[in-house]
Amino acid sequence: MIPGLGSSGPEHWQTRWERERADCRRAELGDWNDPAPDRWLGAIDRSVRELADAPILIAHSLGCIAVAEWASAAGARQTRVVAALLVAPPDVERDDADPRLRRFAPVHRRPMPFPTVLVASRDDPYATFARSQEMAAGWAARFHDAGAAGHLNAASGLGSWDEGQRLLADLVRDASGRRRCPAGPA
Repeated sequence: MIPGLGSSGPEHWQTRWERERADCRRAELGDWNDPAPDRWLGAIDRSVRELADAPILIAHSLGCIAVAEWASAAGARQTRVVAALLVAPPDVERDDADPRLRRFAPVHRRPMPFPTVLVASRDDPYATFARSQEMAAGWAARFHDAGAAGHLNAASGLGSWDEGQRLLADLVRDASGRRRCPAGPA
């Protein structure tokens, strides 16, 4: 699990998954309220290398941008990650983006070196639907329309987010068919 700015609180679907699933753990990226790209990317790299099994990265909000930047920097050297589920990435390049988010701009638009699904809401206040589609295209990610669900966070009232659980199960199944390794979420 790779949360975004402020981490994911107790009612966020990421935190619920961590409580409900034995195969989920949170990557510790440092100061959740004062994100530093170098620190966050280094922490993602360490988290991936420390896992015994090849992970599936499950990111929300700014965590998605950090995963994309980490994958771009790691490129072909990155062979451990099986896949990624990226949920509600913000548009860090918007003029009105929080200055802490803008630290991650510009966002690389290179294909991910692993299968990726990007999930976006039609009314996310941090990225337009069209911009979310552009990010998915740039990262060669499969795009999933979550309908009008806000920022796909605790305020969206998703609970344990059954739709996300199904998307993850599909991603695990698809990734397992491509790679023979124990592929549980990170």
